[in-house]
Amino acid sequence: MNWRFVACALAALTLAACGSAPKQDAAVDGQKGAISKTPTKKPTVVLKKGGGFYKDDGPGDDIPDGLDDIPDAEPKWEPLHKPATKPYVVLGKEYVPNSTVKPYKVRGIASWYGKKFHGQKTSIGEPYNMFAMTAAHPTLALPSYVRVTGVQSGKTVIVRITDRGPFHADRVIDLSYTAAYKLGLINGGSGQVEVEAIIPGETAATSYAQVTPPPKLAPAERDEIEALVKRLALEERPVQATAGTNGEGVTAKGVFLQLGAFASADNAENLKSHLSRELDWLAEPMRVHPGGGIHRLQLGPYASRADADKVAEKIRAALGAKPTVVIR
Repeated sequence: MNWRFVACALAALTLAACGSAPKQDAAVDGQKGAISKTPTKKPTVVLKKGGGFYKDDGPGDDIPDGLDDIPDAEPKWEPLHKPATKPYVVLGKEYVPNSTVKPYKVRGIASWYGKKFHGQKTSIGEPYNMFAMTAAHPTLALPSYVRVTGVQSGKTVIVRITDRGPFHADRVIDLSYTAAYKLGLINGGSGQVEVEAIIPGETAATSYAQVTPPPKLAPAERDEIEALVKRLALEERPVQATAGTNGEGVTAKGVFLQLGAFASADNAENLKSHLSRELDWLAEPMRVHPGGGIHRLQLGPYASRADADKVAEKIRAALGAKPTVVIR
């Protein structure tokens, strides 16, 4: 049985029920959130050009009633998703994810992702639900919880981090549609926020200045992480790379653009899925090439270095970061 198809079908039925029968309960993040017993007005969305979502993404045509009544995510201790703790490289930038839930606070631009990703697998293996209170972050532990406050609106939500991203140079978090809607970020597509990690069991009034800093990594642990990051970072410059295969057992040679490198095959496939939708104008195939314990997401081959550079520049204009050239 195709469980993914069944899950998507059930999600569609749930959303339809929310839109037609607001009196029912809606399942959000594995919890039950009471939807208003009286019909509520659907949000009016006037989208501006150049917002924080992709050109063919957006809220979708069927927005359920009662988004204001969907409760925040409820922080709790959960086992971390081990594949999501491994260092990785995306578009030449190194990321070392947290392996524990610990203090974190930052200000920056939040964006949101909607219908284009709805139902797709997240980095922890769960399907993305644009109407749940979730978000994506490049390095926070998965899963974990954060408090997000809109700088302009002053509104606050609590979301569960379930995915990796955003990989735009100027953004700090990708929110679900509902989280962005509740913060007043839908119309503009993005906006300034403050993101603060929540450590389950601590009171909301605890400031991070009062929290004991996490212990430093042991030398052996630090050396292991640095060694892995260096291995991944070797692809940041044009190199003569080890020959890989094209997915059919045939050695693939030529000029390629490297989009990411991961120790986890699942994480590489997850980035491939995301970038395939974000960069849907690409003509060349995107494949994951395993080798030496690293799974490299590459685009190509190209006929020449000049052709690869042209596409790399288009990707930089779209995402704010440039892939590296690999020659095999």
